[in-house]
Amino acid sequence: MSTLKREVSSGGQGLQVVVICKNLASGGIAGMVSKTVVAPLDRVKILLQAHNHHHTNHGVLSGLKHIVSREGFFALYKGNNAQMVRIFPYAACQFTSFEIFKKYLDGIFGEKSHIDKFIAGAGAGLTAVFLTYPLDTIRARLAFQVTGEHVYTGIVHTATTIFKDEGGFRALYRGFTPTIMGMVPYAGLSFYCFEYLKYGCLKYLPAWTSRPRSKNTGGVVLTVPAKLLCGGLAGAIAQSFSYPLDVTRRRMQLAMMKPETQHFGHGMIKTLKHIYSDHGIIKGLYRGMSINYMRATPMVATSFSTYELCKQFMGLDTGAPI
Repeated sequence: MSTLKREVSSGGQGLQVVVICKNLASGGIAGMVSKTVVAPLDRVKILLQAHNHHHTNHGVLSGLKHIVSREGFFALYKGNNAQMVRIFPYAACQFTSFEIFKKYLDGIFGEKSHIDKFIAGAGAGLTAVFLTYPLDTIRARLAFQVTGEHVYTGIVHTATTIFKDEGGFRALYRGFTPTIMGMVPYAGLSFYCFEYLKYGCLKYLPAWTSRPRSKNTGGVVLTVPAKLLCGGLAGAIAQSFSYPLDVTRRRMQLAMMKPETQHFGHGMIKTLKHIYSDHGIIKGLYRGMSINYMRATPMVATSFSTYELCKQFMGLDTGAPI
């Protein structure tokens, strides 16, 4: 009997490991697809946020045109290799952590409450960003460079230069405080809104937004257009609340690249004050917000949709425990 129990226990643990690995793969793939889709807009956003002198008077379209005319088409994807190195573990950790947190928080705040989804999403975002933040700093440095004015030659060179010249491992985490403060509303609202919208579509609009497939959602899943719509709305709502802290993070990450911007690298509160005093709210704390809506909405929509599709493809929509 004890041997049988050990075999059953071993089999259950093996199943759980397989499920977690599938979740990690689904999340990683979702992150890579979504970030590649919006990579050109991501680069323009960084250049606008940090007031690159080549893009002082540019908007979204003029910024894209200027990059292509000055640096070539593939310059739109500058820094995307570093982004892929970062985004696979980031998204894998985020989505898998969300599933784990959601499982253990389920029902704590009542059956009809969705606050557990917000807390699970915030916890997942914090977990992922803590593990992968240095790669985000490296990617931002590479994306900020303009052809002919390169400081860094690649991912490894960027990491070693920052480490040696700017204060060691701590320099790779510059801007981490506004990031985690912004991550709570951003990740929390993203997951909360997507789960809430998904629940609403399946409950109130099943004829228009769902199709037969899954066992753990009453025999139906959202259609791809419905997934994209729910994800896009979730991303737009989340970005509206967290954007000023995203601008602060970028200014801190890029502060040491030029002498005239180094005053942005000395703490979150001081950086926020400098941004506000130098540029105000619209052109400072919310600079690049229009492009952020253009990139965040399809990015989150693609991310959630790809993750849900990968879960279905890998058989994770059957209620298997994690």
